[in-house]
Amino acid sequence: METNKLLEAGAKAPQFTLPDAEGDLVSLADFAGKKVVLYFYPRDNTPGCTRQACAFAGAFEEFKQIGAVVIGISKDSAASHKKFAEKHGLPFLLLSDPELAAIQAYGVWQEKKNYGKVSMGVVRSTFIIDENGVVEKVMPKVKPDTNAAEVLAYLKGDN
Repeated sequence: METNKLLEAGAKAPQFTLPDAEGDLVSLADFAGKKVVLYFYPRDNTPGCTRQACAFAGAFEEFKQIGAVVIGISKDSAASHKKFAEKHGLPFLLLSDPELAAIQAYGVWQEKKNYGKVSMGVVRSTFIIDENGVVEKVMPKVKPDTNAAEVLAYLKGDN
């Protein structure tokens, strides 16, 4: 299986239309003119993914104040996202990508090694997309606990 190459800063952000936790279709184009924080994560309700989502939820008001939209994408179903969002009070969009359309377009579907076993999966990565739909910053292999704070610091120009 061929590993996708991670999308790079300066690239046009691949468009996508995916269902949210309610089953409504959401497109990247819906957010033209806004900064978009697009983060890809492996699975709902796993410890790392839960900490990452809760960190984004905790910083959500700050993201809103600076006009940034936060979107999480995994290959979980919309129903799984709904339960995940309700359980942890997640105020931002979670999009379902079971066909790996956006996941592969952004190059986050890669070989992963876990306890010596190699499998394909989502590499936890965050993309900051500017108001014109261009990838401004790529944060590969992010840490769940610090990702939201790092993104916020970047957007505020603190780093």
